[in-house]
Amino acid sequence: MPTHLSVNVNAIAQLRNRRNLPWPSVVGLARIALQAGAAGITVHPRPDERHIRRGDVFALVAMIRNEFPKAEFNIEGYPDERFLALCEEAKPDQVTLVPDDPAQATSDHGWDVAKDGDLLTRVNRRLKAAGFRVSLFLDPDPALVAGAKATGADRIELYTGPYGGSSDPDKAQAELAKLAATTDAAVAAGLAVNAGHDLTLDNLPALIARAPAIAEVSIGHALTADALTYGMAETVRLYQKACGG
Repeated sequence: MPTHLSVNVNAIAQLRNRRNLPWPSVVGLARIALQAGAAGITVHPRPDERHIRRGDVFALVAMIRNEFPKAEFNIEGYPDERFLALCEEAKPDQVTLVPDDPAQATSDHGWDVAKDGDLLTRVNRRLKAAGFRVSLFLDPDPALVAGAKATGADRIELYTGPYGGSSDPDKAQAELAKLAATTDAAVAAGLAVNAGHDLTLDNLPALIARAPAIAEVSIGHALTADALTYGMAETVRLYQKACGG
């Protein structure tokens, strides 16, 4: 089975917000991505709404449910009460929990499942009772898998930043080995695996070849940048090919 592609539309929203105009259209470009074959759409709303706004979440949900009923909607965020209430109202297919500080520009580390295990267990119980699949953002380390499993999560999302952002081939290979080992450990434990951060057309094929069990990649920044060159539809097709599709 090819790895599914979920298109993160945060960068599109951030560009729109520079001028507080209705373009580029977050919903319109998400629609083009889904028409081109993307499996889903990802958003990561933050409290200051510097990119995805609350209104975007519900507009995207309506578009997906009405036009692409087989597509998945994934919401990422830190599980404070505001975020959890948004999830319960929007009813995504998947909720990805990340340990972000609100001031962070982007996610840059995974959960400490030992320190935060009680919090994650409570949150997972609440979200799964509402019918959502839950994924935990995790650093690539097989030793973390048991702790993630113990919280009741359905999946982990591997933080691929150190791999994707590395310009040193030896370091990239070392990071790739950790990603593959953690994927294998998660699958053996009964957890599905997602991945995301700094993934590109250049580094994605090697990741999928080394860890073909990855179920889903969520890609935003590089995909949006490539869409400026190739257009959104062609870019989605290129990333699907890189995913093995």
